Order: sequence, then C-alpha cells, then structure tokens
Amino acid sequence: MKLHELKPAEGSKKTSKRKGRGIGSGLGKTAGRGHKGQNSRSGGGVRPGFEGGQMPLQRRMPKRGFTNIFKKEIVGVNVEKLNIFEDGDVVTPETLLEKRIIKSTKDGVKILGRGELNVKLEVKANGFSKAAKDKIEAAGGKVEVV
Repeated sequence: MKLHELKPAEGSKKTSKRKGRGIGSGLGKTAGRGHKGQNSRSGGGVRPGFEGGQMPLQRRMPKRGFTNIFKKEIVGVNVEKLNIFEDGDVVTPETLLEKRIIKSTKDGVKILGRGELNVKLEVKANGFSKAAKDKIEAAGGKVEVV
C-alpha cells in the first residue's frame, strides 16, 4: 500500500444535499419544505415538547420528590486503596487528595471496608465503617475520627 492509494472506508463519506439550487437538482424552489406555513419559514417550527396548545405531557404529570438542601456528600474510600502508603504513614483527607485517590473531599471522607490492608497506618478521616475500623486495627494501625 502506498500513500496515493489510501481511500476512506466504503460508505464513510457522504455528499451533503445541496438544497435550493435550481429545479433540475430535485430540491429547488421550496427545497423540500412544501408550500407556505410555519415549517416552511426560516426559524419556523415549534419548540420541543409543544403539543399544539394541548397541555404538554411534562405539565400533565404530577410533581414528585424534593431536593434536600441539607444533604451531605461524603466521599467513600475503600481500605484496599490505602495499600499505596508506606508503613507508619499518617493518612488524612489531604494526603488522599495528593495521592489522587479522591478528586475532592466534598463534605467529608469515610473509609469503607472492601479489600485487605497490608500496611500499618494511622488513618484520620470523618468517618469509618465498622469493617474498615477492624481491618485497620488488625493491621496494627490507628483510627481517628476528625
């Protein structure tokens, strides 16, 4: 194969329809829009969801639920992710951010219990699950709620 033999894949290139370019093109005069009316005009047509004046479906459906403005967003980190730290390290939400284990602390960090922990760590976080607490202490580490 040479550079001058390269061609795009079959069917990947389509020629665009050139509308309104004379009667011989098949799409001249009204350019496929029919005669007169709302949809023949430039910018014509109705907005999404408009049902010709009938009460739209979105407004016929009942409202449901609410947004709790006091909701706290807690970031969860599993114990298995803490194995990247060295023995005796102090793990805080800030160190988790530095190591890119979490993207942001939001309203707090909670350590969860999935996986095994092979290093002895001092972990400081906003919350711990019972399983995570047990695993950290079983590995010889300390747990502190900040």
